[in-house]
Amino acid sequence: RIYGPESYGLMGVFMSIVGILAPISALSYPIAIVLPKSDNDAIGIGKLSICISLGLASFSGIIIFLFSESIVKLFNIEEVHSFLYLMPLVILFSGLLQVTEQWLIRTKQFMVTARVTFLQSLILNGSKVGIGLLYPLASILIIITAIGNGLKAFMMIVFGKKYKVSKKRNNHRFLDLGKKYYDFPLYRAPQALLYAITQNLPVLMLASLFGPVSAGFYTLGRSVMSIPTQLIGKSIGDVFYPKITEASNRGDDITKMIIKATIALILLGIFPFGLVIIFGPWLFSVVFGSDWYIAGEYARWISLFALFRFIHQPSVKTLPVISAQAFHLVFTIITLIVNIVSITIGFYLFSSDIIAVALFSI
Repeated sequence: RIYGPESYGLMGVFMSIVGILAPISALSYPIAIVLPKSDNDAIGIGKLSICISLGLASFSGIIIFLFSESIVKLFNIEEVHSFLYLMPLVILFSGLLQVTEQWLIRTKQFMVTARVTFLQSLILNGSKVGIGLLYPLASILIIITAIGNGLKAFMMIVFGKKYKVSKKRNNHRFLDLGKKYYDFPLYRAPQALLYAITQNLPVLMLASLFGPVSAGFYTLGRSVMSIPTQLIGKSIGDVFYPKITEASNRGDDITKMIIKATIALILLGIFPFGLVIIFGPWLFSVVFGSDWYIAGEYARWISLFALFRFIHQPSVKTLPVISAQAFHLVFTIITLIVNIVSITIGFYLFSSDIIAVALFSI
């Protein structure tokens, strides 16, 4: 209500660029932190991840400094040109956040994660509202978004329980750890990049083909429909990951665990997503104002893929445990191709943003 669709659209474009770069900020090594039996190995992987993030952040800063004009023209993102220089900071913050999140998952500090997620949301959204009452500008939304991961990582470090790790064995050799978990940068990092492109492609394409207002509608619709995944699906997935790892290490039958968790998520997700599928436009008009009616139309279709993204958490979390990273990569490549074709058909054959979103979601 404060910022309007256009400002939200510009923030959405920036968030999409961040969303593409953030998952590969440490080449997916942080996901391996949960796997080693030794805490020393886990800490070594964390340090390796932070070093990689520092290197990639520095490299991205050089690329942006040298080629920012070309990047802006290539992707038609003139409106967020000046904010590209925040990207190195975002990459570094994202890598640090991934390390702290995975360490808390490994040590089962889920209460700390919950507390920090709540406080971060309160601070960031409170800032958007408070500052927006005086300066309802897209730049405010973008800057607050850029510092979000850094704030969350800092609070996790502050509130997390400190562990004393034995120093008798030196397992911090980066080269050895990097080789041992080579499948994460080789398969998981490309998969994460392609998956991020798949998820954020609609915003960039809508902004380029239909303008920032359409991108704003999609951004709000996606933000609202991701709430169940962030609050419930991700939390269950984070708890499920170490449990499925332990069960696999013991040689237990993990198929039943996957099926049971998936059915539970289906029962949890069918009501909130189904409600938006049926009443989406009306709900968005009532909650956000009449300007956001079209966002409700978008959300009606976004709910379809959001529901399946919600219920596939146990399956995705199991893939690194059973060394199925290569399969995940191939699956994501196929998904990306299908999604690009879907949005392109919606634009060139139907000249309709809603049809483009519908085809993408289906």
